[in-house]
Amino acid sequence: MEILGIDIGGSSLKGAIVDVNTGEIKTLTHRIPTPPNREPQGIADAVKEMVNHFKYKGVVGCGFPTIIKKGICKHEGNLSKKWVNVDVDALFEEITGLSFTVINDADAAGLAEVKYGAGKNEDGFILMITVGTGLGSGAYLNGELIPNFELGQIPYREFEKIEEWAASSIKTEQNLSYKEWASRFNKFLNYIHKILNPDAILVGGGISNDWKKFDKYLDVDTKLVPAELRNSSGILGAAIAAHAKYSK
Repeated sequence: MEILGIDIGGSSLKGAIVDVNTGEIKTLTHRIPTPPNREPQGIADAVKEMVNHFKYKGVVGCGFPTIIKKGICKHEGNLSKKWVNVDVDALFEEITGLSFTVINDADAAGLAEVKYGAGKNEDGFILMITVGTGLGSGAYLNGELIPNFELGQIPYREFEKIEEWAASSIKTEQNLSYKEWASRFNKFLNYIHKILNPDAILVGGGISNDWKKFDKYLDVDTKLVPAELRNSSGILGAAIAAHAKYSK
């Protein structure tokens, strides 16, 4: 079955048609810049533009960069505060006329990695950390999603949340070396390991493409695995979530 997957990020929306039975991306990935104000109407318009680009008429899966409960945004994350309590499923369905499944973007990325990527041979309790504008996180027990783990929101020192200190966007903003940034990320990984004791941690997001530049600086008492699906994981996972919902 082929489903449109959309991954909404802080800098861009990415979309492609996915074969959810094989995990194959069937089209070129299309990108649309995230509107600078990151408000509901602008992002909804970009979602409609994405659907129109593919001339798509089926169900849609969408990864969203903050907490989603039963389709409703519960925190603004790195978006506008106007998102709080918005029914994102309903908003996107209204503007496109299609059925949507919207889940947290890190949850989506992890779904893809657990089913088709770096986590497919891992058993037990698995964490997925996506490193980008913030620190996204997904949790999976024996392959089943435990939604809305927001580990990047842990307070740290003077920061409201640790992602303000250890995300890869901070590396860029502060011109940190890989060693300097990795020491921060390693602190974060050790915190979540101490609290949750996962059997493995999968590391995704754009910076995972540079894994060999910083993995030697990471020291955590559990298995660390770089993501395999790279930038396609959020798209694929969103499509998997939509298929799971509408195939019942």
